[in-house]
Amino acid sequence: MLRAWRAPALARAGLRAGAASEASSRQDLPYRDTVLLPRSRFPAVLPGRLQPQAEQETQQKCGFLDLYAWQRQRKTKQEFCLHDGPPYANGDPHVGHALNKILKDIANRFHMMRGYKVHYVPGWDCHGLPIELKALSEVKGAENLSPMEIRQRAREFAEQAIEKQKSAFIRWGIMADWANCYHTFDPKYEANQLRVFYKMYDKGFIYRDYKPVFWSPSAKTALAEAELEYNEQHVSRSVYMKFPLLKSPPKLTSVIDGSSPASVLVWTTQPWTVPANQAVCYMPDSAYSIVKCTTTGEHFIVAADRVESTAAILDTQFEVVSTCKGVDLADGSCVHPTIPGRVSPLLPANHVTMTKGTGLVHTAPAHGMEDYSVASHHQLPTDSLVDEGGFFTEAAGPKLQNKNVLEEGNEAVIQMLKADGILLKEEKYVHSYPYDWRTKKPIIIRASKQWFVNTANVKATAQEVLKKVKVIPTSALNRMLEMLDRRTFWCISRQRCWGVPIPVFYQKSTGECLLNSESITDIIKIVEQQGTDAWWTLPIEQLLSKEAVAKAGGHDVLDYVKGQDVLDIWFDSGTSWAHVLEGAEQRADTYLEGKDQLGGWFQSSLLTSVAARKKAPYKTLVVHGFTLGEKGEKMSKSIGNVVDPDVVINGGEDHSKDPPYGADVLRWWVAESNVYTEVLVGPVVLSAARDDINKLRNTLRFMLGNMADFNPETDSIPASDMYIVDQYMLHLLQDYGSKVTEAYKEYDYSKVVRLLQAFCSRNLSNFYFSVIKDRLYCEEENDPKRRSCQTVLAHALDVVVRSFAPILPHLAEEVFQHLPYKTDSEGVFRTGWINASSAWKKPGIEEAIEGACAMRDSFLGSISGKNSLEYEVSIVIEPGLLFELMEALQAEETSSVSQLNEIMMASQTTLLSEQPKDTPADATVIKGTFLINLEGGDIREDSSYKVIALPIAKARCPRCRRYTSNSSSTPCPRCLNVLAGKGRT
Repeated sequence: MLRAWRAPALARAGLRAGAASEASSRQDLPYRDTVLLPRSRFPAVLPGRLQPQAEQETQQKCGFLDLYAWQRQRKTKQEFCLHDGPPYANGDPHVGHALNKILKDIANRFHMMRGYKVHYVPGWDCHGLPIELKALSEVKGAENLSPMEIRQRAREFAEQAIEKQKSAFIRWGIMADWANCYHTFDPKYEANQLRVFYKMYDKGFIYRDYKPVFWSPSAKTALAEAELEYNEQHVSRSVYMKFPLLKSPPKLTSVIDGSSPASVLVWTTQPWTVPANQAVCYMPDSAYSIVKCTTTGEHFIVAADRVESTAAILDTQFEVVSTCKGVDLADGSCVHPTIPGRVSPLLPANHVTMTKGTGLVHTAPAHGMEDYSVASHHQLPTDSLVDEGGFFTEAAGPKLQNKNVLEEGNEAVIQMLKADGILLKEEKYVHSYPYDWRTKKPIIIRASKQWFVNTANVKATAQEVLKKVKVIPTSALNRMLEMLDRRTFWCISRQRCWGVPIPVFYQKSTGECLLNSESITDIIKIVEQQGTDAWWTLPIEQLLSKEAVAKAGGHDVLDYVKGQDVLDIWFDSGTSWAHVLEGAEQRADTYLEGKDQLGGWFQSSLLTSVAARKKAPYKTLVVHGFTLGEKGEKMSKSIGNVVDPDVVINGGEDHSKDPPYGADVLRWWVAESNVYTEVLVGPVVLSAARDDINKLRNTLRFMLGNMADFNPETDSIPASDMYIVDQYMLHLLQDYGSKVTEAYKEYDYSKVVRLLQAFCSRNLSNFYFSVIKDRLYCEEENDPKRRSCQTVLAHALDVVVRSFAPILPHLAEEVFQHLPYKTDSEGVFRTGWINASSAWKKPGIEEAIEGACAMRDSFLGSISGKNSLEYEVSIVIEPGLLFELMEALQAEETSSVSQLNEIMMASQTTLLSEQPKDTPADATVIKGTFLINLEGGDIREDSSYKVIALPIAKARCPRCRRYTSNSSSTPCPRCLNVLAGKGRT
């Protein structure tokens, strides 16, 4: 490859050559028409509204909507399946959608161009509370609607959102099976989901139990961990309180003799849970101190490590009376703080920490996961005193009943503790707290009867299977393995009606559930035909057969009622593999989603697939980051940094502020970004993307313009007959095509963009275009030397356009529409991937061209800011390998038309083996060395050279601008020959 440090000199030379060309067209009018200047209708820039309009015309003209169906008809066994993770059907298309869908489209178009039959069926997640809330947000009396009225409104809202999003995705140029999308509310989809549910139930992975779950009082439903978001600035009312000892631990009776009151000290951030207390837990291996309060004379038990900090918080002093191990607290018990007559035993537990609080933990089994484990181990009650709306029930007592636990209920408990002398201190505590991701309100932990997936029994297999999946970036694999490791169960039941019902019946008197092969077969058959609305509209006699009841040991269908829970939407979408993926294996090559899906769709898909059939539904996971404002801040309407894809494409109300960029700018932004971190977007980023594309357009326009009279089928020159610099360009082109292909395979699209920009700027624009302009413009039209570089330009244009086609499909097709020699072309995407011949690869050729370029750079650097054509150069090289390489570029000693002179960009070049003794005093002499490295390092030679630059004495040719003429009014010998060939004198 050309070395990067050459680029500035090459750029200067290119600019000078371009400037000379423009001057020639103005000053040398008699010969203007004899110069073969570029001709093309391909615009360098598409201003204003022309860009989006041109893209839409291209989509229609080139059959963008037909492309997916066309490629599905191809006869090939190679198939690439990218399974689309369903976005929510609950809002307008946003820039996060653009990032995700465009990444997928780049992958699909690349594989299709390489000859694969692409399987990509877009889908939507249509159930769940986000849709239900938005559908009912403007409905008066929504709380009085029947389940079917809610379902109908939610369905209509989802359908409208789907159409909006689908239109946007199509406008972005996304190639997909738009006629056959999947939706999680499709009857066949729902039926397949229920099949997976029963298969997992039958294998023992799904069960019903009463235990604490994340509960959203604002939505009145259970939540999975993936449905939480954390508010880092949540403020809780934390309290320090005492639990008076009812029975001293036997090992401490000599210390706590009952002569003065003794209590254990407890800290909690959730005072409302205190009425549900069943125990106080300690860490068995930690040290605890019995302290005397110097203010009140009371004795307290507190962790030894927390004595000083606790005393400071309580604004008192503790005198340590004795220290013991946690195990010494065994068999002690306390008075319950709020319920007379109830006892709270002291119990060991390994979840107790010493980083905060007092080292003694208030334990309410109905409201904590670890608390529940303690209760299960010690057979403690786990009753919840809180209802679905987050209000205390009658069981909490008259002082608390019907009070909201997070508001007035919390206050009431604190006042009870204060009135009974239990409360020692209350303070505000700022910490991270889970919120319902849909309602944006705090959740609680609440015990209730729910349906669970026993991930503890499936996660080991899931982790082993996952380790065999290729994950990009690799760091995401460890994050997902860690998430799986922490997950002990997955609550899949939701107390809503907009979703797929859990197909279970309950015995009225006992509450026992009925679910067997007969009942599920009947339900699946009905759902497949009528959808899940049937669960709410049909009477139980039509849903539950006598055979299913008999198998369950029951007698009468009417002894049962239908369950009211629906399945978690992560279970909805997580079973999509069972409906969308084809073939016996039902396994996708790739799942590609944002990093939030490591705990969401990636995980639910893996767990359901492994539980049902012991394998992953994907071979590769590609995980991208989130979109942020260009300063790295979150997007919000209040800040005014929200990027709307529609405004990016079509412009805003004020085009000076929000210009129309078209879809390809959006696609370029996606491709050039490092999508595996956070992806920044904003006006500056988008403007830069447009500028990058315009630079690319200029490169493409140069190639198109210089092939206006060229037909590859009749005018191409064999590589063996080409100029060496032309062969060198084919060599670079082959290397470029290979590297770009590998980058696409690794989903490294930002590398594709970097390779493209480097090749177009450094190798083409700054180098090759500069040195071939004289050949292109001034040689005779059919001269083999001219056809040689035109052949390279045709190959370069084809390779470059195909290399960026998956990223910029509109621009790629636009270029193909402007090809002067392919008027009936099928277009880019129907004619395959890069076709760079392996025969172009000639590593040895690099040394000759790069050696000449090193000398040229020495020369150009010595005449900085001056026109190189005003000079003649002499290159002096001692006999050896470097001299032989230069001789291949210039056989004669002095030439103005040799390949070496073309590269040097002087008007004349002389190749010598020793410096002339009569070198003029005003000559500039530059010394340099060049390392020749051939055949993998077997041949290495460090050669010295001199470049002698001297202002040329000849006149400027009025036709070619070079100083090769005997008179400024007469063309040079080369130009005279060309003119003679054209019939001119």
